[in-house]
Amino acid sequence: MVLQDIFAKKHAIAYGIQKTIVVMGCVKKMYGQLFEHSGVVFFAPASVIKIGMVMILAIFCSVPAFGEHPLITDDTGTQGNAKYLLELNSEFSTKKIDAGGGMAAALTLGIADNLDLCVGFPYQWCPLNGMSDLPVEVKWRMFECDENGLSFALNPGFSIPSGDEKQGLGNGAFTGGLMLIVTKAWRQGAVHSNIGHTWNAYGLKSDAELSRKDIWHASIATEIHVTENLRSVFDVGIDTNPDKSSDRHPIYFIGGLIYSVTENLDIDFGVKQLRNKAIPDTMFLTGLTVNL
Repeated sequence: MVLQDIFAKKHAIAYGIQKTIVVMGCVKKMYGQLFEHSGVVFFAPASVIKIGMVMILAIFCSVPAFGEHPLITDDTGTQGNAKYLLELNSEFSTKKIDAGGGMAAALTLGIADNLDLCVGFPYQWCPLNGMSDLPVEVKWRMFECDENGLSFALNPGFSIPSGDEKQGLGNGAFTGGLMLIVTKAWRQGAVHSNIGHTWNAYGLKSDAELSRKDIWHASIATEIHVTENLRSVFDVGIDTNPDKSSDRHPIYFIGGLIYSVTENLDIDFGVKQLRNKAIPDTMFLTGLTVNL
């Protein structure tokens, strides 16, 4: 019976990944048509494109974390045994210079009540076009106290070098990291905090010479239940700048809303402000979350 359960979960994961890739293709086609008809133009010199993309990927993809979109800060919540979660999200800037855009899908499988396995599928469509490195992570909620709403989780993960590092779409080598997650929940909302470290490896010698290997991340987020189906969220965090030539470490601010259309379907919208001139100052975020 145990072997049957294992094989069933393996087939379910493969099926979920296949469906996720198909959905991502549809979303990419839809957004491509939207930008084309809206007249939004993206332009940046080749050198600026690569530097900007390397920084975006290093800052926001290096530390393993899949926060509830539009948040970057993760919470200690898990899906539950044999339950699935599919997330589709995108972010874009409408600036004509130093613009950026991309989307990602994440498939989460509940291995146990307090243990999740998650695989991400990030895709950049502007200014570069292609898959980035694939993050894989595990979330283990190791402590939970129902009386005071306090819980702790560990979130180890690694990135598979599936992107083209020569185009600035990945590191070209395996990277690994660990995140500590703390959540304090109460009736009207919750506060989440993350602190983590990632060790970056680089496939290109030029990237290794110009980029830091040790990337630290710290962030805190809050969510407030405005109504039964609507939550307001706010997130602030700081990351080590991967560029060795700069000691100015990027800080981000996110504000947004999450609306529960049904018990198993959420949609969200947010705005992200980035405090670093090497990457777009303002990004718009949209997302869709489905419990399977």
